[in-house]
Amino acid sequence: MQRVSLVLAAVGRAAAFARPSRRAGSALLQKKPMDCLTACFGTTGGGDDSPYGSWPSPITAKFITGSSVGLGSLKVDSSGLYWLESRPQEGGRNVVVRYVPDDPEASERGGIEVTPKENNVRTRVHEYGGGAFQLHKGGGILFSDFKTQRLHLALGDGQATVITDKAPDGQYRYADYDVSADGGSVVCVREDHGPEGKAKPVDVINEVVAINLSTGAETVLAKGRDFYAAPKLSPDGSKVAYVAWDHPNMPWDATELRITDQKDAKTDSHQLVCGDGDSSVLQPAWHPSGALFYLTDEQGFYALQRFEGGASKTVLSVADADLGGSAPGWAFGQQGYAFLADGRVAAAYPDRQTGQTAVAIMNEDGSAKTVYSGEASGLPHSVGGLTPGTKKDEIYMIGGGPDKPAGVYRWDLSASTLLASSSSQEIDAAYISKPQPVKFPTTLGEAYGFYYPPRHPTCSSQEAAPPLLVKAHGGPTACTGATFNPKIQYWTSRGFAVLDVDYGGSTGYGRDYRRRLRGAWGIVDIDDVCAGAQYLVKQGLADAKRLAIDGGSAGGYTTLGALAFRDVFTAGCSLYGVGDLAALAGDTHKFESRYLDGLVGKYPEDEKIYTERAPIHSVDKLNCPILLLQGDEDKIVPPNQAETMHKALLEKKVPTALKIYEGEQHGFRKSENIEDALNSELYFFSRVFGFDCLKANPEVEVFPIDNLP
Repeated sequence: MQRVSLVLAAVGRAAAFARPSRRAGSALLQKKPMDCLTACFGTTGGGDDSPYGSWPSPITAKFITGSSVGLGSLKVDSSGLYWLESRPQEGGRNVVVRYVPDDPEASERGGIEVTPKENNVRTRVHEYGGGAFQLHKGGGILFSDFKTQRLHLALGDGQATVITDKAPDGQYRYADYDVSADGGSVVCVREDHGPEGKAKPVDVINEVVAINLSTGAETVLAKGRDFYAAPKLSPDGSKVAYVAWDHPNMPWDATELRITDQKDAKTDSHQLVCGDGDSSVLQPAWHPSGALFYLTDEQGFYALQRFEGGASKTVLSVADADLGGSAPGWAFGQQGYAFLADGRVAAAYPDRQTGQTAVAIMNEDGSAKTVYSGEASGLPHSVGGLTPGTKKDEIYMIGGGPDKPAGVYRWDLSASTLLASSSSQEIDAAYISKPQPVKFPTTLGEAYGFYYPPRHPTCSSQEAAPPLLVKAHGGPTACTGATFNPKIQYWTSRGFAVLDVDYGGSTGYGRDYRRRLRGAWGIVDIDDVCAGAQYLVKQGLADAKRLAIDGGSAGGYTTLGALAFRDVFTAGCSLYGVGDLAALAGDTHKFESRYLDGLVGKYPEDEKIYTERAPIHSVDKLNCPILLLQGDEDKIVPPNQAETMHKALLEKKVPTALKIYEGEQHGFRKSENIEDALNSELYFFSRVFGFDCLKANPEVEVFPIDNLP
């Protein structure tokens, strides 16, 4: 139940999983309440007195979608630099581009498309996809086409050849490609949905296969487990390393790293490198020397290991910090470290002292380590997606910061150069609210998040404190971050405060914190979002009567649960959220079909718990307005969840509205729907909290809200 965008997946939201420290910007929140108000809510220019929420802002929904693309999946070979762009203006279409800034047909980001215009480069393996393309050593691009889910090979002439053309459309889905040294074959994950592409989750089959790129013939290399990820060919091509796991585990719970010599497809016969039944092993990669690297949380935090000669050794372990990027395991193609052209290893992780990303460069065995961080090293504030260049000290990355949109950077260990930005327009710094790391008390100790105060160059308010929007991230095994997010600035520039919460169960804070949600989803997460809001109210940073909460997917469940089971918030918006846990357990895709076993309990054995924690069964406790936003093609949280919730709210006479967007799946990709969802939420809260948003936002469309006077 995680919405993974290209930018989020690539950047890794590096600052997100840096546990906020008292040294990392929290001094503001240690001031007395009135001092905080002056520091947070003071304007940077004149002083037009306007109610919070009603301030005019240049950061419109159309500005956000019209000027932005998603960037990720950087790849480099002798022909140049490539990346994947997600374009809301084209219905969320994904395209592979090559960086050729001097080409007369290059975009404003310096890229030219190298995949055909009729193709959308996106895989549906695990539904969340990732790892949808790979550079072919023969000079082309191997990619998954979203419509057919077939493997294609594009050679840069505007055409693509279908490689997997023997089965019906939709039967097989492919992801996580690794091309052989001679370019004749590729290994990948294959997901079989039956001849008609409609197999039930229990009947979907996942395997590791090798595909002959000349004939399209497929050979199964590993089978027998419920899931596979990250198949990697050894440098000599004789072995394949891969990650495997079974229900009810998720990849961050317990996985195995195995190696096959490609002679027998039975997983149990393959060499076990790491996996004790209670640890997560992810992101394997072969070093050019022949050693196998991988990440594991056996020591409590994800650390980098090196396997050679039958033994493993820790290469890099950072106290109180996870390696591997944001929300590891949700998507294919994630990699938190890389091998440089000369064989050295580079790995990114959060710097606890600064909240920025640190990059460690070391020898293959971990020796001669040098750590780089911050402006002195020429690094952007937050980085991820490390990709080695062809030169010794050259690394490409996705970088950004609290006040800088994500972009593609080239770094030479001393200075970085921005090559392409995800946003074509700049926002006046006077409108940008910079996040303050917060740490607040909650039921299991402490939880974390980022507080964004309202900010505007000319507007202010005489009201005692602003309305607060608490944001609950998806997953729930994921995290938020401090990288620039225009959708948060949309709110703060209009006079809202925002608290982005990393509730218990979030990634990046180690295994124990991540496991707080075991058997406690719908308890710990709700306690933490409520505790965060109440903490800010006590600090004088939020108005107790105007506390709103929103979240998508699993965050939508936390939103609905907080509104149903606690008396803290006064309004909420659920985006493709879960209202009925039992319905989700019986009506979702294979990857998450047993996820709730660990989060809630076994179903139907623990049906009572499912009922007790389902907001749909506690509508009698709901009294505050709720907006529901949903895609009609969502396979992860089907539309019937929102429809059932809406019907119950109507019957209870609770103010509510339901919007279902045609052609949208789990997370909105079309620019017009992204815009409408954001504007609808603003209008909904304006009606509930009693401020006028229409005067300053003429693009906002009025819509009926049932049961609201």
